[in-house]
Amino acid sequence: MSQNNYDPGRRSAFNTIRPALLQDKLSQLSVPASLYRWITHFLTHRRQYVRLGKTVSDSVTISTGSPQSCVLSPLLFSLYTNCCTSSHQSVKLIKFADDTTLIGLISNGDETAYRREVARLVSWCGHNNLQLNAQKTVEMIVDLEHSQVEAG
Repeated sequence: MSQNNYDPGRRSAFNTIRPALLQDKLSQLSVPASLYRWITHFLTHRRQYVRLGKTVSDSVTISTGSPQSCVLSPLLFSLYTNCCTSSHQSVKLIKFADDTTLIGLISNGDETAYRREVARLVSWCGHNNLQLNAQKTVEMIVDLEHSQVEAG
């Protein structure tokens, strides 16, 4: 049995892919219908069980997510999140696998565009079966206009 960092209490983003949503997204990306139908078939009605030594659990049918340790999972997740972008030129959304970073340039103290993009990201995640991990969420403010660093 190989050792890994899987935490059964933790929800992996790869496990939240909804095949029907992914199929719609692949269609919009002009992926051939035969390929996105194969991917949808691959991700739905999978039988899964757990084996520990000689003990095997009952199997269950899974129709959400991509199989753990599947080489396709990062690619499928990237395609699933492809349409999640920033709509404002002063805010950049950077994604790598299941990590996302929002970077906003705030001029003259106006945070409106940045805060709007944060709200859009939260809403987009909600509509696409993804949860933001508040424990890994950090906001860092770098102020290049003031010569002194203020401690707060």
